[in-house]
Parts: sequence; structure tokens; C-alpha cells
Amino acid sequence: MGRKLLAAGQLAEALSHYHSAVEGDSKNYLTYYKRAAVFLAMGKSKSALPDLTRAIQLKPDFLAARLQRGNILLKQGNTQEAREDFEAVLQRSPDHEEAHDQLTKANELEELQEDAHAAYHQGDYSATITVLERVIEISPWDPESRELRAECYIRMGDPQKAIQDLTPTTRLRNDNRAAFLKLSMLHYSLGEHHESLNHIRECLKLDQDDKECFSHYKQVKKLSKQLDSAEELIQEERYQNAIEKYESVMKTEPNVQYYTNLAKERICFCLVKVKLANEAIDVCSEAHQRDPRNANVLKDRAEAYILNQDYEKAVEDYQEAREFDGDNNEIREGLERAQKLLKISRKRDYYKILGVSRNANKQEIIKAYRKLAQQWHPDNFQSESEKKEAEKRFIDIASAKEVLTDPEMRQKFDAGEDPLDPENQQGGGGGQQGWPFHFNPFESGGSFHFKFQYN
Repeated sequence: MGRKLLAAGQLAEALSHYHSAVEGDSKNYLTYYKRAAVFLAMGKSKSALPDLTRAIQLKPDFLAARLQRGNILLKQGNTQEAREDFEAVLQRSPDHEEAHDQLTKANELEELQEDAHAAYHQGDYSATITVLERVIEISPWDPESRELRAECYIRMGDPQKAIQDLTPTTRLRNDNRAAFLKLSMLHYSLGEHHESLNHIRECLKLDQDDKECFSHYKQVKKLSKQLDSAEELIQEERYQNAIEKYESVMKTEPNVQYYTNLAKERICFCLVKVKLANEAIDVCSEAHQRDPRNANVLKDRAEAYILNQDYEKAVEDYQEAREFDGDNNEIREGLERAQKLLKISRKRDYYKILGVSRNANKQEIIKAYRKLAQQWHPDNFQSESEKKEAEKRFIDIASAKEVLTDPEMRQKFDAGEDPLDPENQQGGGGGQQGWPFHFNPFESGGSFHFKFQYN
């Protein structure tokens, strides 16, 4: 039954029958050998070894089992034991071609292993990696050579490649807690805190009392929780709380640059959202110094500059951000808006005219307007030239109040369009020459009544 199922590729069922066959006749070398074949077909070479050894004990001249065991040992990097098996085959069958080839490989592997260790101890990590490529080609199931190559990659500053080498060693070596710990630390250093947490949990599954793993687990868990919580707060638009959470992140992990950079980037984003322009510019500039190619930081700092009405710098930041992330729609739209605002600011900037910030509320706008309207009322001036200048200022002040107290017009202006510019009016706006006006600068009372008339 085992043989039939194996031929049909039903490996789990075949294995079950071979287990029963071994129990039923524990002295039959062929049954052990067949069960080893099933283990190998399932990719479980470690489980196949004891069966091959038992088959050889029961029948020492069983060359197929010797050769098979030698091949596994060679792939595991055990050159000494593999060589003994190949030599045993050649003693009984001197012309055995495969045994000859494999014995040559075993000798080559032993030399290569010595070369790799010598290069490593001399600190020549690049040469060690080159030698180990051939070592791993001959012995892909040897955890030691992969661990050594991973160590070289770490020393050469390539943690990603170290991760690729260490990952299979967790399966190649029983209870490989050291590899799980190292993998966790590598992912952690790269800012991949969820991956780091997964690997350190695997270590604790093998031994929940492992002190090193438990200590690292506590650190990763705390940091991971803070990072996830901070992003949730941003999703909920609780920006001030998110800032505090990211400040905690920097205290929890002050030594890994990635997390400080990330925290600064996200605090910069939150400060823009709560419209604290000067603070945002400071934090964004620090984040930009730490990570000059980060398009998000440049985009956020551009928005902070817009809040501060510094449109030239906003345009510069958006242009630089576009160099690093040319396909980002948000950056493209932001650049267009900043360029429009710069163009308008060279004409009339209603916020500057009233001397208020871009996030001023309606009451602050009206208060600023009333103060300036009183100051620049044309009747306060005597000479014709002064009156003309005051009239011009007076119209600008009224225009600013008109736009900034009307939510729809203010939104247009904030998006980079002047709603009072005749060029932007539908139908050409030809009847607007000379700004006809008759409006009340003080809302109630006073003997002067000025009011804008728009088409």
C-alpha cells in the first residue's frame, strides 16, 4: 500500500502505511529505506537520516542507502561523515561514478569551508561571501554557512540580504532561537516592527523563559503598540494626541534612527494639520535634514510655508518633492496651488492686507477689517494724493474682508484663485473698471456708506 501511494504521489498516506510497516517488521532494512524515500520526497531530509542509518545497521553492504545518506550529509555540510559514506561505497564498488563525483565534491567543500573561515577571520567579508556562494551551492541545507554569510552582510551594512540568509536557518536547525532573535533585531533596525514582533514570538514559542528573547520582546511590543496607536490617532484626526504618542516613540527607542526619523516626519504632518505653521516648519526642517529624500516631509513643509504665506519656499519644496516622487498626485496638485498662490500674492494677498494669519476666524477678520477701515478712511486725509492712496487701500481692505468672510470665496482664494480678479469672472468682467463701490466700513453707524457691486 505504501509503495502504491508513493507512486501516486500521496505522500502523507504513504508515510502512514510505512510507519505501520516498520512497527510490524522492525528488522526489515528495505522498509526503513522506503520510508526514508517518502521523507525525502516530502522535503524532510532530517527525518530521513535516522531511517537510512537504521537500514545500513541492518544491512552494512546496502550501497544505495550509504550513497543516499552521504548525499544528505554533504548537503548538510557534514563533509567528514559524508566522505566516510562515499568511501564505503567505493570500497565495495570502485567504479561507482556518482560516489566518485560526490567524494570529489566533499573534498572541495572541506577546502572551501576552510577558505571561507580564513577570509572571515581576516575581516575580508566580501571574499568570504564569494567563497560561501559555492559552499551553499554544494550544501544548501547547512545552516552554519548561511549564518556566516548573514554575519558578513550585517558587517557590510546589508541587513536585507542577512535576513534572506537567516530565514531558512530557522528550519534547518532545531530550536534556532538565536536566528529568530537576530531576525527580529534586523527587522526592528529596518523599522519593520510587525515582522520583528512575529520573529521574537517564534523564539518565545521555543522557550518562553529565554531571557534575551523576552527582553527584546518587551521592547518591540511596547514600541509597536505606540506606533500603531499613533497612526490610529492620525486616522481619527486627533493630531495633538498623535504628536504626544510619537514623542513617546522617540523616548522608547532613541537609538534606532529610523524611528526618530519617522516620528519627526509624522509630527511635522500633524503640526501642519493643527495649523501651527512656525512649529511645523521647525520640525519639518529637522526631519528634512535627517532624511533629505523624503517627499512627504517636503510636501508637509510646503504646506506649513503656505500657512505662513511664504509661497516661494512652498513652491521650492513642492518642486523638490516632485523630483523624489514624480507620480504623486497630491504633490502635483500642491505645486500647482502653491504656484497660483505665489502669482496671486504678487498681486493682492487678502490675509496680508488685513494682517491676519491664514487660519484666522471670522471674528478676527472683522476686527482687523474695522481697525484698518477706520485708519484708512479717505476722509481722514487732506491732500488729493493722500486721499487717492487711502481710497486704494480702503478698497483693498474691503475686498479682503469681502473674500475672507465669505466661506465660498475664501475657499477659492485658499486654493490659489482670486475670486475678485476680473480674469477669473465668468463673462469677461468688462464692467468692473474703477471698482465701483458704495459700502459701509463699520457695518453699522457712521456717515459713509460704501458697498461693492459685482456682476
